[in-house]
Amino acid sequence: MLPELTIRRAVREDADAILHLIHALAEFEQLPPPDQAAQARLIADAFAAQPRFEVWLADLDGQAVGYAFLYETYSTFLALPTLYLEDLFVLPEHRSRRIGYALFRQCVLEAVRRGCGRMEWQVLDWNTNAIQFYERFGAQRMGEWLSYRLTASELAHIAAESA
Repeated sequence: MLPELTIRRAVREDADAILHLIHALAEFEQLPPPDQAAQARLIADAFAAQPRFEVWLADLDGQAVGYAFLYETYSTFLALPTLYLEDLFVLPEHRSRRIGYALFRQCVLEAVRRGCGRMEWQVLDWNTNAIQFYERFGAQRMGEWLSYRLTASELAHIAAESA
């Protein structure tokens, strides 16, 4: 019998499963996982009256084995929303079973359902499997755009200088 795969929007009762998957992603990317305070914020923000983002889960026979974090941004030139894919992750032991495909397809369907002009995400340059996965869909790397970031301490410093 083939295992049953379900892609569904997460609910608050999925908090432990979501945090488990986030810890697995941190391990995969060799990064420290979110601390207790960050974990509490993640769950609060995901399931607030006005959620800051949404989580889609891939359940295999009732067990969460993958997830996608999504939120909308907005394109001034298209005058349409953009669906941003923050994370797409499948537990390593469940890869090569088209679970990532199903999660990504759900993201695409959400973008279409919402009338988005595009969908965007970032991939670590060393993650060749992810790069190949996305390129199989026809995704194109945006070489002309450079990613920049200000951390919380840098934001606070700039804000303090502006006061």
